[in-house]
Amino acid sequence: MLTEFGKIFVFLLVAVIFVVVVVFVAWFIRPARPTKEKLTTYECGENPEGSPWVKFNIRFYVVALIFLIFDVEVVLLIPWALEYKVFGLGGFVVGAVFLVLLGLGMAYEWRKGDLEWERVKIIPPIVKKPIFSTENAREEETIKSNILV
Repeated sequence: MLTEFGKIFVFLLVAVIFVVVVVFVAWFIRPARPTKEKLTTYECGENPEGSPWVKFNIRFYVVALIFLIFDVEVVLLIPWALEYKVFGLGGFVVGAVFLVLLGLGMAYEWRKGDLEWERVKIIPPIVKKPIFSTENAREEETIKSNILV
């Protein structure tokens, strides 16, 4: 008789064997006729241009992750919106606190600038020599002496 862990082990073993067998059978029976067109990168029916190893802007991933986080949190609001009356004032307050925290998180991301596709590039200030420096005084003397000559 198998224990519970033994049943889980047998289930996992059968699953791994099934995957390996299916992949091997698919590899064995498929036709192998590679052509130049089959080996190119597929881009939605368009002819590929350039290298497939294009560097994406990290902002794409940041915006996508923020979207997923807030999207999942909003999905959690659907059951609450349908049934908050059943839980009375306590259920309403819990949902309202959740909404306030969600709004604060969105405001934080907005203020931080993570929702903008391109951040504003900060141009460093140019430091000029002071007007009354000793170097400027020497330059003025040199210019005056050249004019007088």
